[in-house]
Amino acid sequence: MLPKAKLLNGVEHTDCMSRLLDQATQALKTWEVVVSAFLSPPELAEAQQMFAPLTEVSILAWGGYPQAERQRIAIAHSDLPLDQSQVELAALSISGNFLFDPASHRDFLGALLGTGIVRDQVGDILVLGERGAQAIASPQLVPFLQTHLTQVRTVPVQVEPIPFEQLKVREPRCKEMTTVEASMRLDAVASAGFGLSRSKMVNLINTGDVRVNWKEISQSSYGLKTGDLVTIRGKGRLELGEVQITKKERYRIQLKRFS
Repeated sequence: MLPKAKLLNGVEHTDCMSRLLDQATQALKTWEVVVSAFLSPPELAEAQQMFAPLTEVSILAWGGYPQAERQRIAIAHSDLPLDQSQVELAALSISGNFLFDPASHRDFLGALLGTGIVRDQVGDILVLGERGAQAIASPQLVPFLQTHLTQVRTVPVQVEPIPFEQLKVREPRCKEMTTVEASMRLDAVASAGFGLSRSKMVNLINTGDVRVNWKEISQSSYGLKTGDLVTIRGKGRLELGEVQITKKERYRIQLKRFS
């Protein structure tokens, strides 16, 4: 029996982690592979941290392509092998003529949820401009969405399953830079990395839009270190590389910004 109360102590996404532990208990009892709902990046990071010390349980995350943000995890007894094919996923084309009524990621997500499904049944959505979009979903949803997802904004759409090889994944753009700061404070390093003013960064931190390693940080003075990942909603990610101390005892920080 997994020590559920102990494992849930201090977690941020309590309901989600509780469901995952229930699924892990099921996997241990039945010796079958159990697949979770889609997890957001913060939920996935917390799940991986929670399961890390459990030697009797193995997990494998997959979202349809290597850079996928939203992923499902397969959970099994550690003696059972796991591979990506056991993480059940379907790739969908949502096609229509959006030339005169362009639709955003929010529009496609809203149309999907407008059919009555919940967010954790849908993975990433790849917007293709005037041609529509592609989405990752639970396989059992495919017939339902083919019948019920008929319009996005004012545009009639058709939903069809497609091979994963047809996904049009845009490689994230990466900009490498170096900054020299008086400290490793979150507000100082992030404002340099994202090209924002210090006051703007402080405001983003105060409003809960900034996460470090997928955990919401509300303190501008939070100290960063090599390997940390800073994310800002709608602005991309910032990865901290090597940190060196200069002769003037300042911090020279290598940064990679992904957008």
